[in-house]
Amino acid sequence: MVIIAFSEKTSKILPRIICRRFRHCAPITPVGRGMILHQFSSPGHITKIPINIRGIGRLQKQGWRFIYLPIDAPGNLGSHAFSCVDLSKRALRLSAPHIQTPDALYRHLRK
Repeated sequence: MVIIAFSEKTSKILPRIICRRFRHCAPITPVGRGMILHQFSSPGHITKIPINIRGIGRLQKQGWRFIYLPIDAPGNLGSHAFSCVDLSKRALRLSAPHIQTPDALYRHLRK
């Protein structure tokens, strides 16, 4: 299972200008008995943050939205992602060049 988390908040300047509703996304993949949130830091740098159900609940209270998808996560997401959307698309094995913002990814997954 892969969980894609969406947030309306970000510290980056460019997403604040370009993106409409959702300005950041992050894939959450299961590892053993826990889960890992893959946080995009900068091109080529991905921070892996251990998270549990309680942590997801806290993020949800802060306004994060989650989409649960019943697909297998790839073993290695790779560190060559250019954006948080690129990282999430790699986790979903989604090849859609027209999806460039978190809001577009959210709309695509909600169909």
